[in-house]
Amino acid sequence: MSQATTPIEPKKSSNRSSIIIAILLIIVLAQSVKIYLDYKEKVEVKEELSTTSEDLATTMQRLNDVKLELDQKIAEIAKLGGDVSELEKAKSEVSAELKRSYARRTKDIKELKDRLAGYEQLLVLKDDEIAKLKSVNKELYSENRNLKTTQNVLNDSLNRVTKNKEELATKVAIASQLKAENMVLVSVNSKGKEKESPFRRKQLEKIKVQFAIADNKVAPVEGKKILIRVIDENGQPIFDTTKGSGTFIINGKEEFYTAAQEILFDNTGQKLIFTYDKGSEYTSGTYQVEVYTDGYLMGKTQFEVK
Repeated sequence: MSQATTPIEPKKSSNRSSIIIAILLIIVLAQSVKIYLDYKEKVEVKEELSTTSEDLATTMQRLNDVKLELDQKIAEIAKLGGDVSELEKAKSEVSAELKRSYARRTKDIKELKDRLAGYEQLLVLKDDEIAKLKSVNKELYSENRNLKTTQNVLNDSLNRVTKNKEELATKVAIASQLKAENMVLVSVNSKGKEKESPFRRKQLEKIKVQFAIADNKVAPVEGKKILIRVIDENGQPIFDTTKGSGTFIINGKEEFYTAAQEILFDNTGQKLIFTYDKGSEYTSGTYQVEVYTDGYLMGKTQFEVK
């Protein structure tokens, strides 16, 4: 009787164990690789974040510096009369960037650095503009100073001419003033008898003043109003509006005159006679008689009453 052959079980068990061990090793190896790769990625991310943070901090600090420079350029160009609209716009943009969060990606920082480079280039260009504006302002200042010097010279010349004209006009006005010469004052009674000063009160009825107008080649031929003022011993003018007295301006003040005549002055040595009847008795004292025209004194004399 023959016997059946049975499989050898220990050999199969050994093969299965080897496969399990191989699989476990593969799993362990895979986990190790994953752990390594995860660690490496974390390190790289950390390094990248560190680099990004430092780069951002540097860029933001530079933005602060640019903002300060923009403020300086705006003030300087405005003072020189230049256009600051472009700089104002750049300042607004920089201020907006500074207000944004620091949490930016690497790409954002790259774009920010590019814009920062543009702002810095703008500042360089504005330095050239400031230099040109200073040069123009210097030339304008020089031109204005020369113009002012010329204007001052012209003004001085005009002032001298005006002053000379005024002085000449004053001299002509003074030279053209008329003078009364050969003045004679007498009293006249009812019979026409004349008597020279001093006069007695009771005998004095009228006074007669006679004088000639002196030769004056400068004075123009024109109408003149000749006035006489009789001033009493108290310094008060004698006047009576019913007898032709009136007022005139002398030294900026209105004063009374005693009598007046209107003549055409023709520089022929004209003789004038004024006869005045006071109508009342004169008091004792010394009286002044003044002759005026155009507000200035032509001559004067006096008489005494006892």
